[in-house]
Amino acid sequence: MITLKEIKKPIQSHINDFEKKFRASIKSSVPLLDIITAYIVKRKGKQMRPMFVFFSANICGEINESTYHAASLIEILHTATLVHDDVVDDSHKRRGFFSINALWKNKIAVLVGDYLLSKGLLLSLDYNEFGLLKIVSNATKEMSEGELLQIEKARRLDIKEDIYFDIIRKKTASLIASCCASGAASVGADKTIIEKMYSFGENVGIAFQLKDDLFDYEIINSTGKPNGIDIKEQKMTLPLIYMLNSSSYFDRRKIINTIKNHNNNPDKVAKVIERVNNGGGIEYAKSKMKEYQEKAITILKDFPESPSRKSLEQLVIFSTERKH
Repeated sequence: MITLKEIKKPIQSHINDFEKKFRASIKSSVPLLDIITAYIVKRKGKQMRPMFVFFSANICGEINESTYHAASLIEILHTATLVHDDVVDDSHKRRGFFSINALWKNKIAVLVGDYLLSKGLLLSLDYNEFGLLKIVSNATKEMSEGELLQIEKARRLDIKEDIYFDIIRKKTASLIASCCASGAASVGADKTIIEKMYSFGENVGIAFQLKDDLFDYEIINSTGKPNGIDIKEQKMTLPLIYMLNSSSYFDRRKIINTIKNHNNNPDKVAKVIERVNNGGGIEYAKSKMKEYQEKAITILKDFPESPSRKSLEQLVIFSTERKH
């Protein structure tokens, strides 16, 4: 499978420049903040969000200073939401690193998240990037709504397939969609093209989340057993929803009771996972993932062939065929 390093080649120099600009955009005169923001930069992930911004800009026009603003704005606001998420979830690790709240406690983590949000707003105002601010602010709103919708539905474990897709469209897909739309907007693309790129990103984001949900039911750890984290956290994902919809009323009540009251019992969780695997949930989720992947690639065919379009197609495939 092609690596991210190979995919990134057409925009590698832009990514290198972006890293410097991003570091500068979150710099502070407060020493503690500088230490924390340096730690945030150090533990950056795969850089997929900036990649979507730059590739989307490049297939719609010429990458310019506004494109860097778009990538920085998304990265700043998204990082702020992650810092706040770790406080809400009482999570002490992210991507193998200690979270901000684990190292500096909740109060400082919340303030750092607030600081980042304000830096994102100021970056937009300083450069009159009101269009970009609207796109990214909408994604932040959607992500919050998606989280709250998931929490509301998790209490009763009554999520239907349409609600599930609404949740992941808001929680995950809206961010990738905003990357692609803001990339297009940064190079002066018209409204139709921006909307097309938003739709492309939304389809990629849904496929990406479906892949994430499948990991929970696949054998990926040293014990040779699926990890079952989503079940332990009472998250209703598509493989489980499909299996429940295909079960009898009695079986469905029994499985829901296990998820509600016995989600820390490894044997009972393993039985639910086995039911999902044997009940067609995995195949169904994979087919849906493929469907959204193909929708995204079909949209790209409307753009002229170029190294960036090819890399964007490869990035879509990477998102849905990755191993972690």
